[in-house]
Amino acid sequence: MAVFRVKKNENFTTMCNIHLRDKSLSLKAKGMLSIFLSLPDEWHYSVKGLAGICQEGPDCIRSVLKELESAGYLVRRRTRKENGQLGD
Repeated sequence: MAVFRVKKNENFTTMCNIHLRDKSLSLKAKGMLSIFLSLPDEWHYSVKGLAGICQEGPDCIRSVLKELESAGYLVRRRTRKENGQLGD
């Protein structure tokens, strides 16, 4: 298989290979985590938002998020607004 190299002067992501070499993660989980690492810090992480930038549907994304959470690569917290309603 040929490897195509490109000049990396803009619009690229540098990441650690640890999650890519973790044999306990599915290919979908590795890809989703790679997408997370490529997004800007201020990006709003939600199942709906991820479904908007991926080919996968919400159910698949939820299962991948559970896999990443079980493997320790993801921590999710639900915040509450001042009035007690659930936030982002």
